[in-house]
Amino acid sequence: QVQLVESGGGLVQAGGSLRLSCAASGGTFSRYRMGWFRQAPEKEREFVAVIDWSGGRTYYTDSVKGRFTISRDNDKNAGYLQMNSLKPEDTAVYYCAARLDGGSYYRYYMSDQYDYWGQGTQVTVSS
Repeated sequence: QVQLVESGGGLVQAGGSLRLSCAASGGTFSRYRMGWFRQAPEKEREFVAVIDWSGGRTYYTDSVKGRFTISRDNDKNAGYLQMNSLKPEDTAVYYCAARLDGGSYYRYYMSDQYDYWGQGTQVTVSS
């Protein structure tokens, strides 16, 4: 059983940067793939990025490619989402999620593929 806690959200102007962190406990973090999702008001939760257990495999949604970078430090049981060139449309609650790795990445972008979730951290980008 893995517990996840996000931090690092806040208010930033368009064009600015934020780094989100996801602290994991209660499991062997290096066995899990980790994803970031976001949910804006009155919208469905959407996939942002995912990273495999080793950090060697990543996927991003098209709207954040070239601006966001997902990473992890298994020694620190932590994952990160570096967000640069932020836009007002990036405003949302951001969630980290995890599931045991070691298999297909079929439907990696679907929230139902993840078993563990954090409580979320608010990111607000002003224009």
